Amino acid sequence: MTVEEKRDETLWFTERADEAGMGLQLRIHERLHHEQSDYQRIEIYDTTSFGKLMVIDGFVMLTDRDNFVYHEMMSHPVLFTHPAPKRVVVIGGGDCGTLREVLRHPGVEEAIQVEIDERVTRLAEQYFPELCDSNDDPRARLLFEDGIEWMRNAPDGSVDVIIVDSTDPVGPAEGLFNRAFYEQCHRALGDGGLLVQQSESPLLHLELIKAMRAAMQDGGFAACHTHQFPQPTYPSGWWSATMARKGRGFEGFREDDAARRGFETLYYTPEVHRGALAMPPFFCKATGQKG
Repeated sequence: MTVEEKRDETLWFTERADEAGMGLQLRIHERLHHEQSDYQRIEIYDTTSFGKLMVIDGFVMLTDRDNFVYHEMMSHPVLFTHPAPKRVVVIGGGDCGTLREVLRHPGVEEAIQVEIDERVTRLAEQYFPELCDSNDDPRARLLFEDGIEWMRNAPDGSVDVIIVDSTDPVGPAEGLFNRAFYEQCHRALGDGGLLVQQSESPLLHLELIKAMRAAMQDGGFAACHTHQFPQPTYPSGWWSATMARKGRGFEGFREDDAARRGFETLYYTPEVHRGALAMPPFFCKATGQKG
């Protein structure tokens, strides 16, 4: 990551994806905040066209302009796939956008967010307050501790849906992408329970996605399915999430309930959900996923 000044004195934030030979630039007005927390370097910028920008260890985490796509596609597809999600756990998700989307579902009785770095949430409350609208919902519990350890101590069969809203698989998030973690998630889920995890770019990170899916199945999950969505400020602009189900396969989702959802979305619809499940031939050939 660099912040550089061009000849016209315009400031640009640059994220380099060296492994892909590409990068992203966002024009900025100024840096609003920077700190080194106990876990990572956190920066907040004011951009000229994407609103405020949060950066962790040099990588874009979210912007005002496009975060709604990610947060909706991390939450609504999995919640409308489960027949009756009542207890939901979000691992990571410190900006609280995914928690907000989960709590739009009236059938959810409890949503626990387990974020290791409290500073991410406190900065989100300051700079992205709209994402934190549901933090005071009586159904919400915000815990600032290690998600891996929390999952290890969760009672058997006590959770309906687990959403792993993590950073890339480096640093504090590295342990969220292996068989040992998935085994604990599998144990904590009830029969038919669902795990969903952000799974990077199908174009740039296919080997990571293959390894994730294999580790989920080695961890006991009966079936996996990856869905896709655009994410303009992430490498390649094409992102994904992978769902894994305990004890059974995927039989579709509750399309009628999704159509009558009773809350506003900016990206998610039943039609978008259905289309997101269709992956291209190169992906299906590499992973064995059907359609």
